[in-house]
Amino acid sequence: MRVVFAGTPDPAIPSLERLIDSAKHDVVGVITRPDAAAGRGRKTGRSPVGALADSHGIPVLTPARPSDPDFLGELADLAPDVCPVVAYGALLPRPVLDVPKFGWINLHFSLLPAWRGAAPVQAAIAAGDDVTGASTFLLEEGMDTGPVLGVVTEVIRSVDTAGDLLGRLAHSGAALLEATLDAIEAGEASAVPQSEDGVSHAPKLTVDAARIDWSRSAAFLDRHIRAVTPAPGAWTTIGDSRVKVSPITISPLTDSDVKLEPGAMLIRKDGVFVGTATEAVLLGDVQPQGKKSMRATDWARGARLTDTVVAK
Repeated sequence: MRVVFAGTPDPAIPSLERLIDSAKHDVVGVITRPDAAAGRGRKTGRSPVGALADSHGIPVLTPARPSDPDFLGELADLAPDVCPVVAYGALLPRPVLDVPKFGWINLHFSLLPAWRGAAPVQAAIAAGDDVTGASTFLLEEGMDTGPVLGVVTEVIRSVDTAGDLLGRLAHSGAALLEATLDAIEAGEASAVPQSEDGVSHAPKLTVDAARIDWSRSAAFLDRHIRAVTPAPGAWTTIGDSRVKVSPITISPLTDSDVKLEPGAMLIRKDGVFVGTATEAVLLGDVQPQGKKSMRATDWARGARLTDTVVAK
């Protein structure tokens, strides 16, 4: 089949690589978000998907808006049979959806109808789900509402960050996407409408939403911090400084006479402890603004913090 692939960030790379290497499918074009500034130098550059396509000599389309008439014409000229989508990052209007014969097949990193939206992996970890997965479905104008073509499951480990889990799903999902396209080409695909039960939503995470609320339980904070790692990154303020916080360890203090109030810090040779609504937690690595990540004990010593410091 003639394939035009749509995607933008790193998690889409394994899917595009599998389709490029496939003997059954011919990737005749790639759609990705326009070149954007990134990194400390804010240099403008290709998206990861666009850069991979360039390295294989595959034509790349970067419409500012998928509704642009010029883009619709360029896509039609490529004459795709099917358009797989992995984290493209823009909504597609009906005229664009109607171009490929077999439609647009979206790979979404959840077990639909759970966690529709932009941040399904993060939402699954934050909610304490034991199992998640990836789904392929026929794209329509609603937000992740189309009929499901295939699923793969993945156990959420107790130490998984969003980055860890998404990395595994990107690869297992790539195999699922290829298998779905194979089934479509063979006329063996079966689209199953999503249930109206079990619908949940996972909106895009903001920096403000990643702030740590030390008045919550230790278990909640463990999930919250892992869910926003590596991006946008959990953070708190200590004094006038904003500090990024890596995953924590729930570590109840053994001293019977020590009780830390939420946000109160205890600095010892064996670690930096912070109080929560339940038991204390042990900080791992932290990253003060404008500095590199470091062990919490090294940071506390260098910052000359006292036991009276409170994180907010």
